[in-house]
Amino acid sequence: MSSFRVWAGGVAIALGWAMGAQAQGLGAADPAAPAKVGGTVLTLKPKAREAAPIVACDTLLQQDLVPIGGAGSRIEAARIDKVAGVEVCRVSGVLAPAVRFDVNLPTKGWTLRYLQMGCGGLCGQMPTQLAAAEGCAPLMAGTLATGATNMGHQGPGGAFGRDPAMLADFAHRAQHVTALAAKQLIRAFYGRAPAFSYFSGCSDGGREALIAAQRYPEDFNGIVAGAPALNFQAQNGLYHAWQVKANTGLSGKPILLAHRLPLLHQAVLRACDGLDGVQDGLLADPRACLFDPASIQCPELTNKRDPRCLSAAEARAAALLYDGPRDPKGGERLTAGGPQFGSELGWAGVFVPTSEGSPLLSAQIAKEALDVVFEPADRPASLAALRFDHATFALLRKRHPLLDATQPDLQAFIQRGGKLILWHGWSDPHISPINTIAYHQALQATLGFGQTQAFARLYLLPGVAHCAGGEGPSVVDFLTPMMDWVERGREPDRIEVKSAPGATVRARPAFPYPAVAKLQAGGDPNRAEAFLAGPPLASPATPLWAGSGFYAPQPAPGR
Repeated sequence: MSSFRVWAGGVAIALGWAMGAQAQGLGAADPAAPAKVGGTVLTLKPKAREAAPIVACDTLLQQDLVPIGGAGSRIEAARIDKVAGVEVCRVSGVLAPAVRFDVNLPTKGWTLRYLQMGCGGLCGQMPTQLAAAEGCAPLMAGTLATGATNMGHQGPGGAFGRDPAMLADFAHRAQHVTALAAKQLIRAFYGRAPAFSYFSGCSDGGREALIAAQRYPEDFNGIVAGAPALNFQAQNGLYHAWQVKANTGLSGKPILLAHRLPLLHQAVLRACDGLDGVQDGLLADPRACLFDPASIQCPELTNKRDPRCLSAAEARAAALLYDGPRDPKGGERLTAGGPQFGSELGWAGVFVPTSEGSPLLSAQIAKEALDVVFEPADRPASLAALRFDHATFALLRKRHPLLDATQPDLQAFIQRGGKLILWHGWSDPHISPINTIAYHQALQATLGFGQTQAFARLYLLPGVAHCAGGEGPSVVDFLTPMMDWVERGREPDRIEVKSAPGATVRARPAFPYPAVAKLQAGGDPNRAEAFLAGPPLASPATPLWAGSGFYAPQPAPGR
């Protein structure tokens, strides 16, 4: 797959050509076409499709950001730069106390759009990747003004969680004030505000996307939230730590090692591949799979690891990894869901080590998050001291209103004409897609099916890992369909997803949840056009868990 490097928020992003707008049959989103915004049809005249700068780039150094960020907020640099053949005015600054941001303003061909990019993990640096925008023509052509932020702190780790101001910036404020600053710079540079503003992020960037819709509905017209860490507290406070503990024996050594994962994965496929009508190594809906790791457990006659089966300890560990933590007394779930069947190969290096003693990403995430998810007085001394019970969950509730993004009442966002695309890979080992499904169901329960359908879509991608990669097709562009939806009123009911190198199949359509791609009789399973929207394979209720109440409408949070 050929690639092209564009700049968003001051950082280079590698984007593939694999999914151009024409390949989707959508066409490049055209701001001159009729659009429905807040129920009103908007039409931009041909001359209004683009805007040129009205001032020199370096004059933006004079912009006053104190009304946005407070004392100490300032522009630190504004200079002409050329990236991937596109000339931009690159503006860098800080919004007090430590929210650093970059904004790139094209000097030619600006199409009246602004795109802000989410930041993953615990951030601490400018984001370097924009997921799910592969081949987006306006982005690749450099016709979008773009912005990004470090979320209010610099460097790895979660020590910033001890500082209330920095914690609030990470929780919600940084992306908001960055949007305000970017729009002020756009108005100053071009003499007009953006006609359309977009946000796209994955992982914590997906949480930031939902925070924008929930807390700051006026900031963006269209929001793309991928694999959102919306249950931030349970995700970072319990999920990752449990995945490490569940795979640790009494000796302190790991039980399952990465070289055993193909055995487990193949057993899952033997049990459940084909439930969607095609044998392709992918599960269209893992919830329809009824697999028990004990089904491939070795006879108890040997204690040696057999390449054909799992030991009793390995089978138990696998079951615990799928299931997630539970309160030891009542058995209630402490997270919304665990990794899904079919995701096993993606566990390597995350919570299943490649060898004894090799580092685990889940352990690093859980350790770094201790200062963020717990109040200082409640913080466990170490991961080893962390307990998986209702008492610990009660401590995590304290910062739920600040950090979680589970508010389903998006009336304010809807009234402003906002559109929302949620997406998640079924094989994500980091954040269970059950979280995102539960949020989508909460939207419908709160707003009704019709109103939810009018502004929101959820896409679940079989075999796709965390934000990208995996065994299934993962090269996708959700940004172009979002632009078409916002600017032209074209609902994104079918989106093509293509494979990255090494993926199992080459192309599939993604349909809005709960539909799944169904192969037509005699069709080629490697061609997207051979699939139509089929009925759901499973429609189980979202499991009840300790945080189920988080999805109920909440009082509007403070800013």
